[in-house]
Amino acid sequence: HYNSNMFSFQVEKETYALKPMNCPGHCLMYEHRPRSWRELPVRLADFGVLHRNELSGTLTGLTRVRRFAQDDAHIFCTMEQLEKEIKDCLDFLQAVYSVFGFTFRLFLSTRPDEFLGDVKVWEEAEKQLEHSLQEFGEPWELNPGDGAFYGPKIDIQIKDAIGRYHQCATIQLDFQLPIRFDLNYVSKGGELQRPVMIHRAILGSVERMIAVLAENYAGKWPLWLSPSQVMIIPVGFSAEQYAQEVWKMFHDTGFMVDIDTDTGVTFNKKIRNAQLSQYNFILVVGDQEQMKGTVNVRTRTGKQHGEVLVGEAIQRISKLRDMKMKNAEEEF
Repeated sequence: HYNSNMFSFQVEKETYALKPMNCPGHCLMYEHRPRSWRELPVRLADFGVLHRNELSGTLTGLTRVRRFAQDDAHIFCTMEQLEKEIKDCLDFLQAVYSVFGFTFRLFLSTRPDEFLGDVKVWEEAEKQLEHSLQEFGEPWELNPGDGAFYGPKIDIQIKDAIGRYHQCATIQLDFQLPIRFDLNYVSKGGELQRPVMIHRAILGSVERMIAVLAENYAGKWPLWLSPSQVMIIPVGFSAEQYAQEVWKMFHDTGFMVDIDTDTGVTFNKKIRNAQLSQYNFILVVGDQEQMKGTVNVRTRTGKQHGEVLVGEAIQRISKLRDMKMKNAEEEF
């Protein structure tokens, strides 16, 4: 059914294709040996690269591309375990999105007119999803008839800085793939039963999430997520060796750190360039700082914090990075 959206090619009279989704592979991994009820739930996660042959007219920046990575996971569980697994997925979702500072809204999409499977199974699954959402405690809306043909789902839309909503995360139930791949487990009573499959992605497409974050922060990335965390600027040639030593100390601590030794640019211009490039911290070093083993700390907003010992600066900035605050540099 997905053949037209795949990149396929011939190799020695056989048709190969670039992987468009992780679900079939995870089904094969589950199915490669007999499973007992004691093993369930089985949870498989995959950050692999996927390829989809999207029409050129639908491609948009990073939000819709032909090659992308997905923080994909599939959970195989019993109907009795379903409610708890969904609740855990929602808790995970909230933990991740709260770090990014996103608010989100939830929708329960129920059985469509064209569906596969047994109505009673659908109704039981929808009831468990609804109970999980109520236990979660966040507001949600019913979206009747908008579920996938293979199962009901919870759609999550995140809100960016200017009030736009984006579909990224998803939590979907699937009754059909376990049937198509003949997945089963041995129950307590020794009978073969079908597991329920949950498709779960928190970021969705990593590329789409990067696009949403880039627009949301408008280049002013929070310290913990910033590709430009620290800029070191030496005052004159005599301080360049010391600047290199400071750079190495920050680099070895895991910071995204750069150094500006361009002799064709004035000192004030270097400071301005670092601010325009949105470096969270700008560290100035000269002969005086070299003698004392310090750095002169500034932030991208122009605030000056004065001289601080290099070790102390690393410790304080590291702590702010680990706290994952939106404006961490203002708390220095």
